[in-house]
Amino acid sequence: MVPLEVSPLVDVNETLLPGVGIRYEFSTRSGARVGLVARRDGRIEIVAYDPRDPDVGTEVMTLTASEAETVAELLGGPRIAARFADLTREIPGLTAAELKVTAGSRYAGRLLGDTRARTRTGASIVALVRGADVIASPGPEQQLDVGDTLVVVGTSDGIDGVRDLLARPTG
Repeated sequence: MVPLEVSPLVDVNETLLPGVGIRYEFSTRSGARVGLVARRDGRIEIVAYDPRDPDVGTEVMTLTASEAETVAELLGGPRIAARFADLTREIPGLTAAELKVTAGSRYAGRLLGDTRARTRTGASIVALVRGADVIASPGPEQQLDVGDTLVVVGTSDGIDGVRDLLARPTG
């Protein structure tokens, strides 16, 4: 079992389950013990442990990979930019920026993968904000729409490179 620091307020223990996946366990402020089993196929099992016997767990529910991703976005979306801001303060040379997709951009209406941003600049697009929705870790198949905000992490030069890519006019 490996302690994993997810938040300074909650200690999470991580246990590799060979052939199954990884189990994460933590205690809530009220004293309840909770486990999440991240299965290799993407499903997530949520387990509640008996307060009288910590070795007895009851499955509360199982989420499909897409349901688990939706829950992660709902819970993590509002905090993602703050998390990366904290990270950039801790790692010298790493910075984060929010870049808009404008109407004149060559990539408006195209797929994120078409930008080849990480390959060209070394910077990573770690989230896409569209209105009230946050798409954490958008894939190359994600369409970019006018008005989208991309959360980009990298060096200052890398971020400037992504800014330049997005500013390229259609044509």
